[in-house]
Amino acid sequence: MEAVTVLYCWALMLSWTRICGALQVSHGRQLIPAPGSTAAGQGLCHNSAYSKTSSANPPSHHVPQNAPCFVSDIFAMLREALGTDGDLRNNSLAQFAVCGVSDIPSDSLFLELAKETSRDQTHGPDVLHPTGVLMSAEEETGVLTLTFDLPQSPLPLLNPVLLLAFEHPLRGPNMDVTFTSQLLDPNTQTVCISAETQYIPLTGKASEGNVHQKWKISAETKSPDMKQTLKEILIGEESGSNISMYPLLLFSRGTETRSPASHGSFLCELRRFLADVLPRPDSPPISLDSLHSLPPLTIGPSSSESLLAGLMNSSAPTVFSFSGGPSMFQVHRGELALPPALLEELSQRLEQMATHTMEAMKEEEGADRATRSLDRLHSLCVFPKAEPAAGERQYRAFLLLKALQTVARSYEVQRALRATRADHDRPPRSNVCSLRSLTVSLERYLVGPNTAAINNCHGACAFPMLNGNNHAVLLNSHIEGGNVGERAPCCVPVAYEGLEVVDLNEHGTYLTIKPDMVAKECGCR
Repeated sequence: MEAVTVLYCWALMLSWTRICGALQVSHGRQLIPAPGSTAAGQGLCHNSAYSKTSSANPPSHHVPQNAPCFVSDIFAMLREALGTDGDLRNNSLAQFAVCGVSDIPSDSLFLELAKETSRDQTHGPDVLHPTGVLMSAEEETGVLTLTFDLPQSPLPLLNPVLLLAFEHPLRGPNMDVTFTSQLLDPNTQTVCISAETQYIPLTGKASEGNVHQKWKISAETKSPDMKQTLKEILIGEESGSNISMYPLLLFSRGTETRSPASHGSFLCELRRFLADVLPRPDSPPISLDSLHSLPPLTIGPSSSESLLAGLMNSSAPTVFSFSGGPSMFQVHRGELALPPALLEELSQRLEQMATHTMEAMKEEEGADRATRSLDRLHSLCVFPKAEPAAGERQYRAFLLLKALQTVARSYEVQRALRATRADHDRPPRSNVCSLRSLTVSLERYLVGPNTAAINNCHGACAFPMLNGNNHAVLLNSHIEGGNVGERAPCCVPVAYEGLEVVDLNEHGTYLTIKPDMVAKECGCR
């Protein structure tokens, strides 16, 4: 058998005081693939703390469902955690395992990193992904040992923060946990884990570049009843198959060497924004592959001016799909080469639509968060005044415009529904054939929205009929004459429009139109 990664555990059976962790002797396994990585099978290399025997195969470990946006989502949470005064919001303390406001000094590295992330919307902290993670536990004391093998960094690591991130909030009991290491600053740090905790930040010591680092940290809780719970959180069940902790080292390299925001960051921000502002249906997902489509059209530098102008003027709803899977978030690149006149039109339309959307969002719940998200998206799309717009910025601006057209349409529908419900002077029409809002779930890898507002028709088709043709009128008269065995006229859609699907894959960006997708008008047939 070819051995790429060998895990060897030797149990000290005589003393039975310690269960040793897994030893990784060859290729490291990344907990979260580095940007651009597409290697299969990358996961957490760890040892179940109470396993008595070694295994040549490490327990399976799944990548988070939203792995392509996992790091980007963390940056978003850091920005959201800060209030207008620059301090952590009270509702963010539990999320980041902070025991209290007084436990975060004003010069805290974690707080400074959060402020840096919030100040610069187009850049984020640099990230190192551990290439190996070794976890073990002492049975007698319950002390856990976490060892993170970090790759070399060519530049000094300023303000390093080791973030233990979880895919979901822990939903567990409250407990105080103490982490100790010579690489932490201070060497001992206490966090307060609760049901809302999703991130545990540990501030470290700055280091010089080109240093291969191995962070070894002990973790313990003073409460005897909580030791097993802490072990399950950080190491997992005895089977070792339910680990959901993902360590990341966040750090700053300074303004001179700061990395620009990636294209994946824009797509992830777009995904979060649309998830916040569009309705969420409670229905089983529908596959886009099951729908009839017109032949795909390429969106790129070679796209015709008439195609792009038509799409900019289209009011059809749009979804954005990654047919290549989650890894495409990091490797996909898109560009447009618009002529000056169309580029100016795109810029003006985007500005108008962004202003219109921000005004509409003021009436919606969660408007502050959505507005901040739209500001970040806009900053990633705005064209420099001193030089021609880069092709990638044109592409981002085009996608954002299509997304905002869909958001504006959704808001118009919601406002119309609220106005109808609030109009008490209007005679009741609940039983009259009319168009109603209907939103369905879509599956596959969607940036967003992962829903589609397709509408539907409801109501009775009694005389006088709404939009009934001659056949429906005569059929209704025939039935009212006593011929009850015939099918009565039904309230059905009589006019439709298509759904635009922007498909981003390894070959480029394509537009597919799903015809007759959205009901526009109802009638009795």
